[in-house]
Amino acid sequence: MDSLIASRRELLLAPLLAALPAALASLPARAAPDPTMTIVKLPAELTWNRLLDSPPQSVESTMLWGKTSEEGLYYTLIRWYPGYMSAPHWYETDRYCTVVSGTWWVTSGDKFDPESTVPAPAGSFIRRVARTPHYDGVKKDGTEPAVIAICGIGPITFHNAEPGTTGWRKL
Repeated sequence: MDSLIASRRELLLAPLLAALPAALASLPARAAPDPTMTIVKLPAELTWNRLLDSPPQSVESTMLWGKTSEEGLYYTLIRWYPGYMSAPHWYETDRYCTVVSGTWWVTSGDKFDPESTVPAPAGSFIRRVARTPHYDGVKKDGTEPAVIAICGIGPITFHNAEPGTTGWRKL
């Protein structure tokens, strides 16, 4: 009796299962967003460039919107690799930073002392107040780069608090 019920169930389900691929194929394809209304940049489409005349795999950036050298809003991603930090520096305007991934080590002051930095893990928000010296990066025992989204109003200029030195430090 059980085998008879199973056979009837299989007979009833077989045509439905056979029709399923055709039914799914007839669904309308998902349309992409209108590029005049929604602009999408996938990670593979971002172009990363070294910053501050730094060595490879130290600090990189990719512009998402605007330009830091022009008036108006800019939005950029910065990627610091383990073992590298910026020199103490400042900018003319506030900068609003969110750690996207990794841990970014940050502090303020015009004398470089990596031990004074504090960890800002992914999800942290940091506001860099205009015309105040600060520095940041990833300590050498870090296990991954830190990616930071930075937004502000341009134009900006990197003002090194230690003139005559590079804008980055190897730990």
